[in-house]
Parts: sequence; C-alpha cells; structure tokens
Amino acid sequence: MIEVRAYGDGDVQDIAPSQIATFVDEAERMLWVDVSSPSEDDLSCLEAEFALHPLAIEDVRHRHQRPKLEHYPTHAFLVAYTSDLEEVDFFIGPNWVVSVREEREGTPIWDLTRARQRFERTAAGLPTPGFLLYVLLDDLVDGYFDATERSEDELEELEDRIFAEQPADEREVQQRLFDVRRQLLLFRRAVAPLREVLATMLRGEVKWVDDHTRTQLQDVYDHVLRAVDQLDGQRELMGNAVDAHLAIISNRMNHVMERVTAWGAILLVATLVAGIYGMNFEHMPELGWRFGYLWALGLMLTITFVGWKFFRRKDWL
Repeated sequence: MIEVRAYGDGDVQDIAPSQIATFVDEAERMLWVDVSSPSEDDLSCLEAEFALHPLAIEDVRHRHQRPKLEHYPTHAFLVAYTSDLEEVDFFIGPNWVVSVREEREGTPIWDLTRARQRFERTAAGLPTPGFLLYVLLDDLVDGYFDATERSEDELEELEDRIFAEQPADEREVQQRLFDVRRQLLLFRRAVAPLREVLATMLRGEVKWVDDHTRTQLQDVYDHVLRAVDQLDGQRELMGNAVDAHLAIISNRMNHVMERVTAWGAILLVATLVAGIYGMNFEHMPELGWRFGYLWALGLMLTITFVGWKFFRRKDWL
C-alpha cells in the first residue's frame, strides 16, 4: 500500500499514487511516500516515478540487508532496523523521501504516527527531505532504548533466578540465557553499522541533507553510540550471568557428589562388618556367641552414626 503526502509552505495534501508525477518536479512541494508491504506493482511504480536505481530496488525486494547508505546520481538509499529487528528502507532525493516498511498480521511493523505528527508540528516553512529523514531516524533510534530496557529487566529476572536458593528448571534458565544472548548479538549487528551510516551523513556526503539537519543528526548519532554502549554492557553482563550459572550448577553438582561420597563411606564400613561376619568360618569366636547377632547390628549402627556425625560436621550431609 502506498500513501503519499505533499507538503508545501504551511499546507499538507494527501494525493493518490497516480499523481506523483505531477508533484515530483515541483520545487515548492516536498513529497513523502510511505509504502507498507510493497507489492511488485508498488515497487515498479516507485522505480518509474522516482527513477530509483535497479540495485536499490533489488535490495528492497530481498530484505535482511546490512544497515548501509548507498549513493546514486539522483538519490540516496538507506537501510536501517527497528528495535524489533525489522528492516526499514529509505530513499531520499531532491524534494522527496520514500520510506518502505513491512507489515505483520496486517499491522505495519513500525508505527509512524508519532513521527508524522512531530514532523508536521516542527517543520518550519517548506519542509526539507533531510529534516524528514532526521525525524524518522530519531523516532527509529528512540525505540532502541525501549528494547535495551526490556533486555535489562529480563537480565535482572534471570540473575534472580540463578541465585535463588530453590531455582526453577535449570534447563529452562540456561535456554533463556542463551536466547537473550543471541537476541543481544543480533540487535547489536543491526544497530552498530548505523553509526557509520550517520557518520557519513554528518560528513555531508548526502547532498540533500542540509547543514541545519546535520546538526540535528548529531543527536541521533549520539543516541546510537549510547545504545551500542548499553548493548555492549548487557552482553558483558550476560556473559557473566552465563558463567555464574555454570559455576552454580558445578557447585551444586559438587555438593551432590559430596553427599554420595559421604553415604558411600558410611555404608562401606557397615558393609565391611557384615561381610566379615558373613564368611562363616568354623573358628570365628562370635559365631557361637549368644549375643553375636545383636553385637554385629550394634556395631554397624554405631559406626553408621559416628560416620554420619563426622560428615555432618564437615557439611557434607
């Protein structure tokens, strides 16, 4: 689905996709074309109306591209990711911006309502495509902090479960630890390359981004750096949590082995007594003794009790 808005000096107009050719060359208008789950016809329409490079359109068709910024004679192509690791593509030209996003279960993966309202509220005079791109990227990057906060909350919950006296299923905790670590790794891969994309724009290599907008993009660049730092810190904490979990499992295993060893030593002596008196040699003095049976049982119970007290004092039982 294609939605097109034409911005003038103080006015906004919704236009049909078939009218793009009428407005695209107007110097007093700026077009914002937002595309959700584009079909082949939608992509062909965009390619024809804005003379988009075939390689860029091919990247839109085959998603999961690496975050990047590519330059073409009439436009630039930018790939970024939302906090849900969904790809969003941008085309920026002399007086137009095209945003391409997917839908999930009929709902766009990235809600642009807040960004649209902010852009229309703060744009002064004739909006520029660079300023629109700044607003969109700023809204996109702000979502990163919500994701890092959720990851931090999940890490704290996992740490509490790891150090609990009666932890839940160890396999479940370990699976969640590795799931969160994998999510952090994928998230960092989606966020970190955006630093170089923004740095390229700050150097003035995209001619449709003016000096005033580059100053504002510096704030977005700082936010990306902060998000990457938070991700690196959480990955380190996750590594520590995994190590702590494995160490606790090892300690619990050692404690189990101590208990098994202690009971084995206790029962070994009792078994030795029973084995000696079970040999049934003819000249064993106690075999003919009236109280021999009670003596053997008492000896085994005494040895078992002494052994239990000894290992109990050593905290093995």
